[in-house]
Amino acid sequence: MKNRDFRPGAYLDINPRIVPFTLGFIILCGFSFYLGGIFCSEKNRYFKQDEAPIVQSQQETTVDPLKIEYVEFSECSLNYQDYTPCTDPKRWKKYGNYRLSFMERHCPQITVRNECLIPPPDGYKPPIRWPKSKDQCWYRNVPYDWISNKKSTQHWLRKEGDKFFFPGGGTMFPNGVNSYVKLMQKLIPGMKNGTIRTAIDTGCGVASWGGDLLDHGILTVSLAPRDNHEAQVQFALERGIPAILGIISTQRLPFPSNSFDMAHCSRCLIPWTEYDGIYLLEVHRILRPGGFWVLSGPPINYEHRWRGWNTTVEEQKSDYDKLKKLLISMCFKLYDKMDDIAVWQKSLDSSCYDRLTSSSYPPKCDYSSDPDSAWYTPLQPCLSIPSQKFKKLGLNSVPKWPNRLHVRPERISMIFNGNSGGFKHDNSRWKVRVKHYKALLPALGSDEIRNVMDMNTLYGGFATSLIDSPLWVMNVVSSYGPNSLGVVYDRGLIGTYHDWCEPFSTYPRTYDLLHLDGLFTAESHRCEMKYVLLEMDRILRPNGYAIIRESYYFIDAIATIAKGMRWDCEKQGTEYIVSKEKLLVCQKKLWHANHSRE
Repeated sequence: MKNRDFRPGAYLDINPRIVPFTLGFIILCGFSFYLGGIFCSEKNRYFKQDEAPIVQSQQETTVDPLKIEYVEFSECSLNYQDYTPCTDPKRWKKYGNYRLSFMERHCPQITVRNECLIPPPDGYKPPIRWPKSKDQCWYRNVPYDWISNKKSTQHWLRKEGDKFFFPGGGTMFPNGVNSYVKLMQKLIPGMKNGTIRTAIDTGCGVASWGGDLLDHGILTVSLAPRDNHEAQVQFALERGIPAILGIISTQRLPFPSNSFDMAHCSRCLIPWTEYDGIYLLEVHRILRPGGFWVLSGPPINYEHRWRGWNTTVEEQKSDYDKLKKLLISMCFKLYDKMDDIAVWQKSLDSSCYDRLTSSSYPPKCDYSSDPDSAWYTPLQPCLSIPSQKFKKLGLNSVPKWPNRLHVRPERISMIFNGNSGGFKHDNSRWKVRVKHYKALLPALGSDEIRNVMDMNTLYGGFATSLIDSPLWVMNVVSSYGPNSLGVVYDRGLIGTYHDWCEPFSTYPRTYDLLHLDGLFTAESHRCEMKYVLLEMDRILRPNGYAIIRESYYFIDAIATIAKGMRWDCEKQGTEYIVSKEKLLVCQKKLWHANHSRE
């Protein structure tokens, strides 16, 4: 049934003078909305929430600070002095032997996590300070003789009195790492001019290679699994050399794609040609275009070395041929070779990848595979192709060190609100913050602090502001937050993905300073504060420091837990005296175990 009130031409009865007035009003409103939109967008672009410091009165605070009951944490037994919760040898039998996957991360359920303080070994002393620590450490701090006994002819380390000394030897460089690196520099001139800045050493031993490269301006992540005897990563960190527990097995390493300038394996015992080259595919993923893969040891120089490898020359030739075939199929080319060292280079551009067909092996990863997904992500038998939308990822395009530290990386565009203005602001903000930190903690910037962790970084601004200090920073990016770790590596810094609801991949007593910025504000809905702080206590050295930057809501509760962990803490204001944000500067006490608890 039609609407009986409707009649054709009804709208023609409107006063004709109203029409232009109405149209003019609409146009004026639209123009005003447009101008307002421009203003607001520009304001948001240049004035982020934390860019313009606003002094707020206490009256503006509407939520009372979190209060918790004080609990004094007990000591763990001495059996836990080197406890690594997610790579605990006592739990290996629960997991399969396939590709040594039992050595990967397997964290205990929260219901069985310890709530006690890890004791130092008997006789523990504050570590020797850098740079002296590169060559020696206290025996009682890492009281393990296995390497000293088994590797004595290769000069990894030797025990003299109450110290270990590190002569700089290794399986493939028993006469010293210095001459080994000099030979490598002949093969890769970019190691001498700032082209090569970041490296990863798989199967690092006691990290002598990474330690020597520090003298050449190259920052290396030394990687090795937890083991029963060798404690490789623990020795590395005791020396003041960057290292992390890890193994290439069934899961990706916790690093983004196209990040390292160089990867290194010196008889690291990784079976590169097995499982259809899946371990080489992982090296390919984490190397930036034009990056170098360096291999020394079997099967390199097999013609002269095979007799010492408990094999035949025919077997070694076959392994070398397989290795070459696999590397070529992954768009590597042999860059140079001399004596026991061979160097391959990852393709700088897409020309090689464009020639791959659907029948090529390994196949290209499809678009559903995120090459930066690397937290409990299985290794994939496919080739991660560098994105063509980024033109400056290649080693020939990234600025040389140290210039690259201050150049805005292309990958910042992947991050929400990532832009040039935000990058500059982040740098400026951290300069001011670190200056304030140094006023509160004079040890920061001195040789008292060597191993530093920024527990939840964005662009690595904290590490950048400390670049002239005698320290290095492990930049941690949340596996649940903005994926900015690629930006950190593009700047020539190092870091890893991590989820702070779980323990970190390191030994106890390995960091001098832990820094966090709003970690509990961001993660308290997922991670229980008590366990995060207990983990911080595990990895912090006795007499080490923590700088905790947090919302006023959490700061008192953190201080209460820290007191129960035997930390001395002082509450401080921020550099702009913002009432809703506070600083807690803490120092962990040096204490020794009560033997009655063994």
